[in-house]
Amino acid sequence: MLARTSALILVALSLNQVPASAEPPAARLKELVSLEGVRDNQLIGYGIVVGLKGTGDRQQTLFTAQSLANMLQQMGVTVNSSTMLVRNTAAAMVTATLPPFAQPGMQIDVTVAAMGDCASLQGGLLLMTSLRGINGQVYSIAQGPVVTGGFILGGAGNTQTVNHPTVGRIPGGAIVEQPAPSVAPSHQVKLQLHEADFITAARIAEAVNRHFTAEANPIAHADNSGLVSVAIPASFSTHATEFIAELEAVTVKPDRAARVVINERTGTIVMGKEVHVSPVAIMHGNLTVEIQTTYSVSQPNALSSGTTQVVPQVSVGVKEEKARNVVLKEGATVEELVRALTSIGSTPRDIIAILQSLRSAGALEAELQVI
Repeated sequence: MLARTSALILVALSLNQVPASAEPPAARLKELVSLEGVRDNQLIGYGIVVGLKGTGDRQQTLFTAQSLANMLQQMGVTVNSSTMLVRNTAAAMVTATLPPFAQPGMQIDVTVAAMGDCASLQGGLLLMTSLRGINGQVYSIAQGPVVTGGFILGGAGNTQTVNHPTVGRIPGGAIVEQPAPSVAPSHQVKLQLHEADFITAARIAEAVNRHFTAEANPIAHADNSGLVSVAIPASFSTHATEFIAELEAVTVKPDRAARVVINERTGTIVMGKEVHVSPVAIMHGNLTVEIQTTYSVSQPNALSSGTTQVVPQVSVGVKEEKARNVVLKEGATVEELVRALTSIGSTPRDIIAILQSLRSAGALEAELQVI
């Protein structure tokens, strides 16, 4: 039997004053916001991939044979789908992203993913597939050879698979047939912040008004933490595109919330350099108590009346790590804390547990995000 409790790692933080955080570097509005109505649109379609080297769908995947029979019937060839056994064909879902203001004739990339029990799409050719939006309209037509990032080799129960050979891409494999449903700005544009923040929204409105000082009245105001409305000036009434281009070049110093991101599965910790820790003490470590039971046989003497007995023997072992002390100076950051813990041999799991305890105690002056 094995039982575990906590040994002692003492982390003493003598922090009385926290220095002001350094201001973040200025960024263009292009990196901080997106225009309302100017967005990507997802497209999806159902297609058939042919030309596979015996790695297509098997006969039990009925919809593949039915789709192939329907396509051949449109070409004047009548076949019975129940009698078809085509191992070089696979049914696939085809997806693509239609960028805003896409014009007819533009080419976009598509992703092809097998639907049935196809073993690999390597070397396959996607036949003409219509890609539709959420409204059911066809916005693009896809066709072309599928490029896979993996492969499968071998046979007779001895195979080697690299990456995912059942998913591939066709660079520039779809041609746009009709414009994307984007909303062109008219008299006003609305800026959507990628990360909602009241301070950043107010700074954006202030920076825009300061940049366009020639206007009689302020043209920008923050509606809330995630939206800033900007009126198109009269001087740009017929040049909305030029106005947006100039607007995106305005620089703003965003206000970022202090955040520590932890990935428990991989033991990864990502933090800002200026994340601070309040005065606190933590005990963490390992105390291992191992209890083992062994059995020995007790034999009676010759010609005696005794019987053979099994005698259990219990041994108890205790292993405890010595206390380790880490002292940080005033104004210590999480970066300094992690470095100090690493220097005494703490594992990423130990550091993650300590950071979580700090957040629960209210001593970590940052948002703790576990992914």
